[in-house]
Amino acid sequence: MPLNILFAARPERWKTYEQPLRNALAKADIEANLAMDFAPEDVDYIVFAPNSHLQDFTPYTRARAVLNLWAGVEAITGNETLKIPLARMVDPGLTTGMVEWVTGHVMRYHLGMDADITRADTKWEVRTPPLAQERNVSILGLGALGTACAQMLRKIGFNVTGWSRSPKDVAGVDCLHGQDGLGQALSCAEIAVLLLPDTAATKNIINAQTLAQMPKGAFIINPGRGPLIDDAALLAALDRGQIAHATLDVFRVEPLPADDPYWAHPRVTVTPHIAAETRAVTASEVIVDNIRRGEADKPFINLVDRTLGY
Repeated sequence: MPLNILFAARPERWKTYEQPLRNALAKADIEANLAMDFAPEDVDYIVFAPNSHLQDFTPYTRARAVLNLWAGVEAITGNETLKIPLARMVDPGLTTGMVEWVTGHVMRYHLGMDADITRADTKWEVRTPPLAQERNVSILGLGALGTACAQMLRKIGFNVTGWSRSPKDVAGVDCLHGQDGLGQALSCAEIAVLLLPDTAATKNIINAQTLAQMPKGAFIINPGRGPLIDDAALLAALDRGQIAHATLDVFRVEPLPADDPYWAHPRVTVTPHIAAETRAVTASEVIVDNIRRGEADKPFINLVDRTLGY
């Protein structure tokens, strides 16, 4: 009997994902009905975006798993009606996009490119940028995205420190954890990249106290989550030169309101949540792999621990 797979996301996402999902199901030799509407009691799997209309999972008594289209799950982990396994999206295409975006902005700061890009005079000022081996970069968050970024930056030659809630081991990276480890990671962070999840433990992790632990004139890159940063504290640190510049891709409110001080601040670069995007073809393959696992009674991959929030 074919499986019934509910696509619970906004209509524009259906246009993007329908054919890649059908192709991935055919490639895996899985017979399935794929649609945006089924009787809840007939659904076997739910492909889900947290901003969809579906918020009450109680009627989906047969469903075996919710397969998230987003890497972030903070909008769903607190949903008390969701009792079945929840898998977050770890998409190879998204990971590659994040690595490229982070590497580009790290290199921009490392080489001091803004001095030439925003030049307003004709002064011929020769300078020698440091080598990567002379620059310390700290990655806060060593999940799939943080680890991939740390590995690429290490491959280029940077001294890379990684910090996570629990112990991690990444070849070539100085891995730290816990509160003491956070202070150590920040104290050497000439460039800090924030790739932590949004949880109660990470909200405002970049605040007046932690900003003061960083070297004067450090740079911050945030493609992770907006609530990681105490915005008032960062603006104050930028104003006094403790932080030289910040590139911010994520915010508490999106789109970022036109009157937000980040837009006009001379030491802030705002990008419109473009650091990484799920790619429909590769994401569909990840989703179908989990469906295949479920049908074979194998463990789902990328399961969310809802007590931790990621």
